[in-house]
Amino acid sequence: MAKTKQALERLEEELYVARPETIIVISPHGKLMDEVFTINHSPTLQGDFSGFGDLETKLEFKNDLPLAYQIRERLETDLPLILTTDSKLDYGSSIPLLYLASHLKNIKIIPVGYCQLDRKAHFNFGNEVRKILEMTNKRVAVIASADLSHRLIKEAPAGYSPEGKKFDADLVKYIKEKEIGKILTLDEGLIKEAGECGYRSILILLGLISEINYKADILSYEGPLGVGYLTANFIL
Repeated sequence: MAKTKQALERLEEELYVARPETIIVISPHGKLMDEVFTINHSPTLQGDFSGFGDLETKLEFKNDLPLAYQIRERLETDLPLILTTDSKLDYGSSIPLLYLASHLKNIKIIPVGYCQLDRKAHFNFGNEVRKILEMTNKRVAVIASADLSHRLIKEAPAGYSPEGKKFDADLVKYIKEKEIGKILTLDEGLIKEAGECGYRSILILLGLISEINYKADILSYEGPLGVGYLTANFIL
């Protein structure tokens, strides 16, 4: 996974230069709810990799509680949203934060979980969060964490499907070309057959930046383990 590692190292450098005060991290691997979005409101957040056999590496962050509460206050009347309290970060948050935030001193985190509501709800969620961020003076970065297809090769975790490669190729192409409409209307059968876990994270991110002039910089894409790994920087 050399391409992904190198891309994350490059992205870390750019994030370090940007000096964010808070990172919103959207993950598919926390305690997700079927019909409500979640914001983890635990004051402190710890991550480790004991599940992968690494007993030494540990992460610890403080939550940006005021900003998290502002998001909840604004959105709860328009979109289904609840606050949760879990001090342990899931690996969908811990892994990107390990690579991207290790050198950002005093950085605060807001973990967000998507749900099983339709794609429009996820896009709208991101759009509403953007409105809140526009009213704050804080420098906020957003990480959309997740994998693309889990079905790229026969040895893949979810088995093989030719639709996996098509889903990944289409999504990467549309992201690069800023074809948000095409991403929002991807065939439902293709999405399901791809066995992905990243589509909703990306929809939230696109909702956040859809009304901002941005450039989508594709830093790497590979799938050596049968799972699609995309690293991209959305430059505002």
